Amino acid sequence: MTASMTAFGNGKATGEFGSVSIEIKTVNSRYLDVQFRMPDELRLAEQPIREKLAKSLTRGKVEIRASFTRAQAPGEQRLSEAALLRIADQLNLVRRILPATESPRLSEILAWSDQQNTAIEPEVWSQACMAAFQPAVEQLVEGRLREGERLAQTMLDTARDVRAIVDLVESHMPVLLQTQRDKLATKLRETIQNAFPAGFAHITGPELSERIASESSFFALRIDVAEELARLKSHLTELEFLLSHASTSSQQKASTKNTGSTGKRLDFLFQEMNREANTLGSKAGSLDMTRAAMDLKLLIEQMREQAMNIE
Repeated sequence: MTASMTAFGNGKATGEFGSVSIEIKTVNSRYLDVQFRMPDELRLAEQPIREKLAKSLTRGKVEIRASFTRAQAPGEQRLSEAALLRIADQLNLVRRILPATESPRLSEILAWSDQQNTAIEPEVWSQACMAAFQPAVEQLVEGRLREGERLAQTMLDTARDVRAIVDLVESHMPVLLQTQRDKLATKLRETIQNAFPAGFAHITGPELSERIASESSFFALRIDVAEELARLKSHLTELEFLLSHASTSSQQKASTKNTGSTGKRLDFLFQEMNREANTLGSKAGSLDMTRAAMDLKLLIEQMREQAMNIE
């Protein structure tokens, strides 16, 4: 399942108690790092949110912001007679010990009465918080999947360019090998003539064979890139397999169990591809192959940058 680590989701739950709003923002990170920004009244929901979030995400830096608004009590209830009598009884009790205590101002009485009327159990806020979290995380996951699909398609497009370069180099290899063989033959003649200016009268068969084998081995190591091209093709096939899930629908992806971090596997794959491109460049027997190796490295780096945001 290919999903981006960058997305946003929000949700809201309302009731007689008031309302709770949650915003979830994620960016790329090597691990799952969850940070909360919420008032104390909602802290009871922190652990359940962590547990649910771990079932939906495997990587990314996650910031969760939660806020709440209490429902305003009707004006006639804010200054009920029963509330005023309770305030008076408490004030009399305080004045028995602290006779100089002043009477509270009207604004203080209103604030206290409002707080009493809107006091809500923490469990109620926690349930509301979880209710707001559910649509937020669903929106977040859908956004990550959509962005992941776009990133996967971009990498697949780039991978086609990589395969085209590999095929082009492979098609030119017979001509390149023949050119290098001609160069080798010339170099062997020059080397033997310099080493034995008097001719072959004083050189034995084994000595000549050893010199030719030495030069041939050097040629084989320098020019044979068949293994590098084969490994690059194998890596491209694996890349297409890893990204193949991006063509499925978001609903199918949401129901698919994530069996591992695609982003980490892609990172390792691009490291291996870059190593092959480096070896190809070091064995370059022509200017065209040098340019091909440079183009491969640029395209692989482009895909690696895209993969850094894959979960």
